[in-house]
Amino acid sequence: MGDDKEISDVSGLPDELGIDEDLGRAEQRLTVRKEERTYGKAVTIVEGFDETSVDLQDLASDLKSALATGGTVDEGRIELQGDHGERVRDVLGEKGFEVGE
Repeated sequence: MGDDKEISDVSGLPDELGIDEDLGRAEQRLTVRKEERTYGKAVTIVEGFDETSVDLQDLASDLKSALATGGTVDEGRIELQGDHGERVRDVLGEKGFEVGE
């Protein structure tokens, strides 16, 4: 029994598989919406994250790179410059998140 691998309390599988992170993503239901800011500039807002299971800074960085846009993390939500609603849903879906309407 010399196996020193840590077993997850959530999934019962070895922690190194990263299953808990995937399960955490699948349980979250995110919303994507567009707001207009000063001078009619569009901002895409993604919210509904469980901040204990998602690194919002990393995810925001990934989204900004994928969409070639600027953005920030503010009060537990990701704000991206421009109207990127459909593409954000696609990218988040590829990363294992469920996005509502």
